[in-house]
Amino acid sequence: MQPKVLLVDDDPGIIQLVQRYFDLMLATYGLLTADSGGAAIAQLQNDPDLVLLDVNLPDTDGFALTSRIRAVTSVPIIFLTARVTDADKVRGLGAGGDDYVTKPFSLAELGARIQAHLRRASAPEKRAQIAAFGDLIINYSAQQVTVAAQPLALEKKQYDLVAFLSLNPGQVFSREQLYEKLWGFDAVGDDRVITEHIRRIRQTFAQAGAQCPIDTVWGVGYRWQN
Repeated sequence: MQPKVLLVDDDPGIIQLVQRYFDLMLATYGLLTADSGGAAIAQLQNDPDLVLLDVNLPDTDGFALTSRIRAVTSVPIIFLTARVTDADKVRGLGAGGDDYVTKPFSLAELGARIQAHLRRASAPEKRAQIAAFGDLIINYSAQQVTVAAQPLALEKKQYDLVAFLSLNPGQVFSREQLYEKLWGFDAVGDDRVITEHIRRIRQTFAQAGAQCPIDTVWGVGYRWQN
């Protein structure tokens, strides 16, 4: 399968340059692009194998964005930057970056570094199955939900509810359906536990300063709003 590289840079010239280089390499890599931190987080849903990250972005600092990316995936991150001081390198590597390429850069060097990092990375181990809903990130592999890179303290069944509803956005499920899906047909208990778990989920989101995407459809059940 063709590896996917996510390029995060607000300079259209850099994006065009890298795209042309990838085209000359006869589609060795697929290129995903983002011109801001928010767009980069959204692109993580496409499971990139490597991230090329500009340090200076319009809505965030590349080092801060690295911490958010690291909250959901451990794919290689190569900084593209004009910053060359040792302090900046230490800060970037400490945030979770793997390498630096200094602007202006050689495309041949960039290609060689991409190849080297992809060889080292074990794709099945490095990629996480994730979904992004703004600042809300769900890492299905790690069974973790984060808001603005801060993990939410959800109980197992609460996470299961969030995961199931988020994987079926817009679809309405009754309490009975959710109970059967998560507890099983033969479970002994009361489907009213769903109402209590969702109340606690909403409370946890509120404590994190976030809006819970689980919507109540009165008289029917619950659904996940995108």
